Amino acid sequence: MPCVGDWLNSPLSIVQGIFAQNVPNSDWEKKVTEYFKEKLKENNATNWVPSLNDVPVHYLKPNSLVKFRCMVQDMFDPEFYMGVYETVDPNTNARVLHFGKYRDVAECGPQQEIDLNSSRTVTSERQTFYCVPVPGESAWVKEISFFASQARVSPSTSYTPSRHKRSYEEDEDMDLHPSKQKEQHMGNSCCSGGDIHGCVEPKRLETEASAGHHVISPNCSPPLDLNFPLPGEKGPACLVKVYESWESFKVNDVLEVFGVLSVDPVLSIVNSEERDSSTLDPVECMDTAEEQRVHSPPASLVPRIHVILAQKLQHINPLLPACLNEEESKTCEFVSNFMSELSPVRAELLGFLTHALLGDSLAAEYLILHLISTVYARRDVLPLGKFAVNLSGCPRNSAFTEHLYRLIQQLVPASYHLRMSIESMNHSRFIPHKDYTANRLVSGLLQLASNTSLVIDETQLEQGQLDTAGVHNVTALGNLITWQKVDYDFNYHRMEFPCNINVLITSEGRSLLPSDCQVHLQPQIIPPNMEEYMSSLLTAVLPSVLNKFRIYLSLLRLLDYSISDEVTKAVEEDFVEMRKNDPESVTADDLHKMLLVARFLSLSVGQTTLSRERWLRAKQLEALRKARLQQQKCVNGNEL
Repeated sequence: MPCVGDWLNSPLSIVQGIFAQNVPNSDWEKKVTEYFKEKLKENNATNWVPSLNDVPVHYLKPNSLVKFRCMVQDMFDPEFYMGVYETVDPNTNARVLHFGKYRDVAECGPQQEIDLNSSRTVTSERQTFYCVPVPGESAWVKEISFFASQARVSPSTSYTPSRHKRSYEEDEDMDLHPSKQKEQHMGNSCCSGGDIHGCVEPKRLETEASAGHHVISPNCSPPLDLNFPLPGEKGPACLVKVYESWESFKVNDVLEVFGVLSVDPVLSIVNSEERDSSTLDPVECMDTAEEQRVHSPPASLVPRIHVILAQKLQHINPLLPACLNEEESKTCEFVSNFMSELSPVRAELLGFLTHALLGDSLAAEYLILHLISTVYARRDVLPLGKFAVNLSGCPRNSAFTEHLYRLIQQLVPASYHLRMSIESMNHSRFIPHKDYTANRLVSGLLQLASNTSLVIDETQLEQGQLDTAGVHNVTALGNLITWQKVDYDFNYHRMEFPCNINVLITSEGRSLLPSDCQVHLQPQIIPPNMEEYMSSLLTAVLPSVLNKFRIYLSLLRLLDYSISDEVTKAVEEDFVEMRKNDPESVTADDLHKMLLVARFLSLSVGQTTLSRERWLRAKQLEALRKARLQQQKCVNGNEL
């Protein structure tokens, strides 16, 4: 076990030590980052850092080191803070230099005051991100991450704060009783005093905060909306304060941040005039009370993290190494070991999905290709690598899609099941929009992280009239599928946000929505009890095999792929020959689709270059798929 001393429990004391040794040299900030980077590399030390994804906020010690796996839902305006400030003792005139980085509230001892006119004060800038747990994150991701964690935590009530800081229970009490905040805060200098006891109700309220989309606080009207993109999401939202390289992060990026947890009661103060000089991030001239409420929510409900280290995640699968691009021996060994056993894993997964698709092995092949597909590049506006599949011929009244989604949910790290109905289209909020009153981006269902699997169930769609909102939502789905982008609504204009979402549409006939590939389901078996049948499939798979499926699907979409000049020439010649034989039905679009199928077919067997064998197999799959569609068209007498 690595040493979990001051750097984990009291990171600010480490920062203080480095600051004291290096002042006035500005290198102290770089040395802090390097120190924690080295510490987190030792003996898998990241597993010893408590995670806000796993542990309730009130179990974490204030000002301790924490981590958070999250998506950037919104970016607030940059804010200024006192990076370095000086305090003075009025009695002795003794002066002490302090750092303000990684803090919301200025630290100063008894009988000390901040000298706001000091020539040694350094004003710095930081960026605040509003972050939420990854939308649609699968339960198995949370469970594996939780059990991998070796952090030891206990309720923060066991933490005894220093004399001039209020306790966390007092923080909760203040959240519910702003009048007490005002009474205690007025007349105080930078050092807070008082002994207001917490009550039982706030603890219950805080627990409920993670259970829904809205958090109801007696003195907040309307209730605080945590702005999760998907309904029913659980977990904390956080204000993540970034000090370095924030321009490299953008909205919808998935991050893992390591930083100092801040839950100081002063952060919950509602009115800006109640803030005094102890606050390092004053809210300057907020235009509306709504903006104040959104940008300075109660710290017990929306804690702050002052980031020491942050990294953009390639994926959120806890079974894989975090960064597969690194040339580390452990990473290379992991990849090579798994690739050596890829063939049997693919065969087992194909069998599993064939059973899930009621015995249809062709549909199972295409489902594998769909699940490992990803947008690997963009050429002008065209996203390359997207592979949206329309699975038509799905049973309407057997809740087939619901059960199929549950199986997919067990395989992919993040997913969402969108039940398409007239009511949901007309009344759901798909597109994020800017609320200028609160100065925030209000989330929508389509604000999803990269590589999320979106399963759209069209089998429940009934006759009815779409209103204006419904038409906009259907258009947004079409743009997402075709262009892999969502146009966020900024009232006066629309702004394109590129995305990388795997879309699977289930329908009876051909989908109303566009797709890259339509596969008509041909069930070989019709189980009398669909729920029992699908549940038995999962219970029959060993947990170790299920984990191999999860690694397989996540790993293959991260592999590089290329086509040699020799194979390119052979494909071109083959396509010319196909056009000669059947000029009417073979188009450039067919070539693109076959190349796409060949790409994912090659990757699905662990080959990162296209071979003649895989090209022929791709042609064969496409011929079978088209023949099935043609057969169905002849049976029904209309186009599918």
